[in-house]
Amino acid sequence: MDLEILKTIGLKKYYGSGAGLVKALDGIDLSIEEGEFAAVVGSSGSGKSTLLHMLGGLDYPTEGRVIVDGKDISSLKDTELTIFRRRNIGFIFQNYNLVPVLNVYENVVLPLELDGEKPDREFVREVMEILGIYERRMSMPNQLSGGQQQRVAIARALASKPAIVLADEPTGNLDSRNSKEVVGLLKVTGEQFGQTIVMITHNEALAQLCSRVIRIEDGRIWKDRANAEKSVRRMAAGNLTATGILPEMATKPGRQGRGQE
Repeated sequence: MDLEILKTIGLKKYYGSGAGLVKALDGIDLSIEEGEFAAVVGSSGSGKSTLLHMLGGLDYPTEGRVIVDGKDISSLKDTELTIFRRRNIGFIFQNYNLVPVLNVYENVVLPLELDGEKPDREFVREVMEILGIYERRMSMPNQLSGGQQQRVAIARALASKPAIVLADEPTGNLDSRNSKEVVGLLKVTGEQFGQTIVMITHNEALAQLCSRVIRIEDGRIWKDRANAEKSVRRMAAGNLTATGILPEMATKPGRQGRGQE
């Protein structure tokens, strides 16, 4: 039985009032299951980035509910929300958001240490090896390429074993080749660790690498469909391996999540 990791009910976000009222989100009902890699696409101003902010608890909705791993985060106070977000939601941003005075490994484990947790060193090493950055663990961010920095950001998002990873235009600062590599690596790490991922992107070609595509326009879902049958997805993954974008590996079923406190 599929496990629902994320759900929105009647989600609305309005700005302004009267003639200046902007309906950034106008009634979003969405369900994401464990292990899905979903892309949210839409034109500029469609509401896709606002949706990600709501899903990640970065802003409060005007109306409606956001439920992450069984917890209604739209009802949490600021402090409770900050703690829940740090422990259960991994973020990947367009600008990487690495701390320049920390090396690669220190950046990856920083959220855990801020939460007073000891990193699972074996798990962190496995993630970094899959992403091809373990050998660069002592390097500083300014010694890495853009693609490498985004791999560090992916490792940081996965290190806490979150319920869900939210990626906001993660390839926005990368060229075409690095963009495909980063999305391919998101896909393979998601499959390897049973991780649920929602990615905001304006790139239609990259969205086709995801298992599901959700199109938003004018603050509403206009189309929501599975991208391909499992056999087709396996073929795509095989093509990525053959081209050297992804290392060949066996996948591990199930999310290795942290317990909620």
